[in-house]
Amino acid sequence: MAAFSMASLQCALPRVSLSQSAAASPARKPVVSAAMSAASPAAASSRLSSSYSGLRRDSFVGQSADLSPLPSILPSNGSRVFAMRHGRRIARLGRPADQRKALLRGLTTELLRHGRIKTTAARAKAMRKFVDHMITLAKGGSLHERRQALAFVYDKTLVHAIFSDAPERYAEREGGYTRIIRTMPRRGDNAPMCFIELV
Repeated sequence: MAAFSMASLQCALPRVSLSQSAAASPARKPVVSAAMSAASPAAASSRLSSSYSGLRRDSFVGQSADLSPLPSILPSNGSRVFAMRHGRRIARLGRPADQRKALLRGLTTELLRHGRIKTTAARAKAMRKFVDHMITLAKGGSLHERRQALAFVYDKTLVHAIFSDAPERYAEREGGYTRIIRTMPRRGDNAPMCFIELV
């Protein structure tokens, strides 16, 4: 097997003069001379880093960027931060916190008043725990629990009716006071709809 030398490989490559290479790429890597290589490694690295400080490179999208170890990339979305919902167990329902609480209070009040309402599946799942909590408070029957229910449910006479009826109605049931029955999607936006009712 024939052995190739570096001289034979260099002869096979095309020759490019120094002036042509400098004109083609003005931001080439600086050549380290023999005097620089004989110096200490720390001094040579400092010289190389200073020579690279003004260089720029082209990105894949055609924009040039500085060769900086810490590029400053600022989002241009109006300072809004989007994050994944890891560990967040609350359904936002497309509303701020105060409007979401008012919506869930209203839905809970209407379900306790009528016994069965029709709403979207997301709202039904979100309000289910509040309805169960109100019935659990009514089964307790203490003054403190009555005041907690009065602070949440909009209708005061409805709260007193629940506290008088729930202990007997749900005496044998420990939780799970509601039932969700899916129905046809809403005609306008095809939102999944369902009935939620008291058991």
